[in-house]
Parts: sequence; structure tokens; C-alpha cells
Amino acid sequence: MELFVYADQFFLENEIAGPGFLQIINGKFASYYKELPNESAEVIDYAGHWIAPGLVDTHIHGFQNHDVMDNDFEGLKAISEGLLSCGVTSFLPTTLTSSPETLNEVVAMIGENYMKVQGAKIKGIFLEGPFFTEKHKGAQNTKYFGDPSIELLEAWQKHSNRFIKKIALAPERKGAPEFIEHAVKDQITVALAHSDATYDVAKQAVEKGASIFVHTFNGMSGLHHREPGMAGAAMNLPHVFAEVICDGHHVHPAAANILMNARSRKETVLITDCMMAGGMPEGEYQLGEFPVEVKNGSARLASGSLAGSILKLKDAVKNVVKWGIATPEEAVYMASTAPAKSIGMDEECGRIANGLDADFIVLTPELELAATYLDGVCRYTSGKEEAR
Repeated sequence: MELFVYADQFFLENEIAGPGFLQIINGKFASYYKELPNESAEVIDYAGHWIAPGLVDTHIHGFQNHDVMDNDFEGLKAISEGLLSCGVTSFLPTTLTSSPETLNEVVAMIGENYMKVQGAKIKGIFLEGPFFTEKHKGAQNTKYFGDPSIELLEAWQKHSNRFIKKIALAPERKGAPEFIEHAVKDQITVALAHSDATYDVAKQAVEKGASIFVHTFNGMSGLHHREPGMAGAAMNLPHVFAEVICDGHHVHPAAANILMNARSRKETVLITDCMMAGGMPEGEYQLGEFPVEVKNGSARLASGSLAGSILKLKDAVKNVVKWGIATPEEAVYMASTAPAKSIGMDEECGRIANGLDADFIVLTPELELAATYLDGVCRYTSGKEEAR
């Protein structure tokens, strides 16, 4: 089946094109044309709109009152379907620090069922923990912290049908270098997080193969002119990606801009770190084993510490443009192509490219989400904007 999508602009990987026509054949992206090559072809008309790759959220714990740690397939399905309203077409369900047994069960549930979800596609599992440092624990339960264990990782891989795509750890923990080498050899992306590491320790971890800094500035040793710490490493080391939560609560816009300028917008990854209260009204919720209050746009523990976010990835895109720290093209890239590249999945998602699944979003020039498509089929519409 062949169809064409007409729009004013298309966010292709290395250029903005348009107006023109994007060809879709059997649910896959094909070619881009300035003029319609076949006058009798079916055309979806999005005049006045922009077409961008579907967004890729590589760090998300929950949505619409469901948490990955609930270990409930119906909840996982609801998260997947709800994410379409955020412009997300691919994601990594993200766990929290917990007991090895609980993590066994959660990753097994995801590994058995990920192909059955009907919404945003599950591209792997992100294990956020449990190999962290207490000083920067954030909303992670210190009771389960420990040194990196290859044996535990192998168990989780086995239970998940080898579906672990990314794991975060504190690089100062004992055995981290050997663990990183093992994980990378197993094609698991290693991220650094919840850590008080020095710059040199972070650098050694990157030299062993770690390649992502998790929610940069949050849960890590800060930048000091005599000890650049984890934050300095995130900004200065070559060939790594830096995640950032651009909800206006986790990171000041100026700090996000400094990171993007230092790291480059090709290597900065917009994430949400969204918890179950995303898409829900203010009130009381849970993040793993901790009660959380959602108020004034943020989610916080009783201590006042931030506990994930309620950010939608489409809003992170809008925010960085509104703050004047990224162009629309850069913002879309940081929420689609960059996250896909950070986990080695850019041959599957995050780009408009010949042969990839036709997962894309329709935006207004004000960066409002009008529609979300999976495999060339409209799966979400805002109701305000309709194709003609």
C-alpha cells in the first residue's frame, strides 16, 4: 500500500525540507518528493503543519497512574498507548532500584509481553539501578544499593529474554570498570547516574565503554573549578550523550543551555524521567516504594526532593524552543534521533529514513502536537487539527 503525506516542513535527519510529499509504502518510510510523483496516489494533507520523527523516550518510569514497577502488563499497555498523546512512538520502560527478585519479575514481564503493546513501541528495558551511591540517591531506595554484579545482570538478561538495552550505575562503586566492559560487550548501553564520582573516575568509566550521563546535573557530583565532577565529565568528555530533564524544575534553562553548548545538541538527549502521575491531576502518588506529592508542576518526596517528573516529551521540545536555547529542528532532534542514537537504535527509530517504520508526528508551527502515526497509521489526534 502506497500513500503520501503532504506538509509544509519535514524534519529529516540532516535537513528541513518542504513543502513536499513523504512517500510511505506498506507502513515504512520511502522517498521524499518536492512534487507528487503520482497524481492518482492517496495523499494525507497536512498543509500548514510540520512532520517530525516520532519521539523516543529512553528514560520513563510511568504514565497515567501506572508504574513500570507495578509489574502489571495491563499497566504497561496503558503506558504504551498513553504515550502516543505525548508524541512518543518508541520508549524504554525504566525500572527503579529494588530487590533482585522484584527486578527479576518486572523484567520478565516486559520481556514476555513487549510485542503485545498497541501504542508506543518498547525497544528494550532501562535498569536505573541498583548500583548507586547513597549521597545522590534521589528517589532510589538505598536499602537495595550494592556494587555492580555481573551475575545479577546475567540473571536479569535471562529473565528478560535478553531485552536489557541500558543500565545505569555509579562508576565509583567497586567492580564498576569490569562490569561496564562486560555489559558493553553484551550490547547493553551503560549510563552513569546517582553518583558522587570525581571527574577522573567518570572519565575512566567512559574509557571502559560507558556512554550516557543520566539526567545531567541531577543526582550527581556538581561542577567545581578544581573538581569538575560528574557534571563536568558530562559536558567535557568526548563521544558521550548527556540526558537532561527540561521541565523547568530539574534544571534551570541557562544550565540546560550551557550543557547543550558544551555537549552539542547532537549529543544532548531530552528525556522525561516521568513517573505515574504524568498525564494525571495533582495529588498523592507513588514512585516505587515512596509516596510522592504532585503539586505546581513537580513531583516531590516528603523530604522535598524531586521524584522523577510529570513531563511529557512533546512539552520538553516546546520548552527548549520557548526558552530560546534550541531551534525547533534541534529540539526535535534531541527528542528523537539523539535518544535513538544514544542506545544504538537509530536504525530502527527516531529518524525519517527510507525503510524505517513510518512512525511520525504532526506538529503545528507553534509545536503543538496534532497527530501521532505508527507504521503510517494515525493512532492519536489532538482533535484540534485534522488531516484533509
